[in-house]
Amino acid sequence: MVDFEVVELAETDHPEEGDTAPDFTRPLVNDEYWEDAALSGVTAEGPTLLVFYTMDGAFPGTYIWNELRDRAWEEDHDLRVVGCSISTPYEHETLIEERNIDFRLFSDPAATVADEYDVAHDLDGMTGVREHRPAVFLLDSDRTVEYAWVASEWPDFPDYDAVEAAIEAL
Repeated sequence: MVDFEVVELAETDHPEEGDTAPDFTRPLVNDEYWEDAALSGVTAEGPTLLVFYTMDGAFPGTYIWNELRDRAWEEDHDLRVVGCSISTPYEHETLIEERNIDFRLFSDPAATVADEYDVAHDLDGMTGVREHRPAVFLLDSDRTVEYAWVASEWPDFPDYDAVEAAIEAL
């Protein structure tokens, strides 16, 4: 068993309910291929749950994607679920296959999207090594934030029932 310490994370100035979420373009990976895509292109298809997570293979990401896969919100609602982490497109392909998930994942190795959303986290205090802190943003088709949650400690996970309630309220 791996021991870890709960770490308090600094406050953020992330997008809140009613704000317009920043648009970005990054490689978007699915189970067949990847290509540059804009978040606005995804949200134009309808409501979107944008999920920031640490990295592929790390236990917080594994727990988050297992839970989202098992809840299958996109099957019961007009909803797209997309992720974003520092992992490369190659790592995303492996995660999609190993976790048997049917979600698209944005690749943000430099964590610049995390900076735009103010959800970047210096990994264990190592200079220049950053990841995304867990965060969930429910966006409408115009990228208006309908629900926002950002981790305040590491590790921390969304209240999935609260996310589901926000999805059902759309």
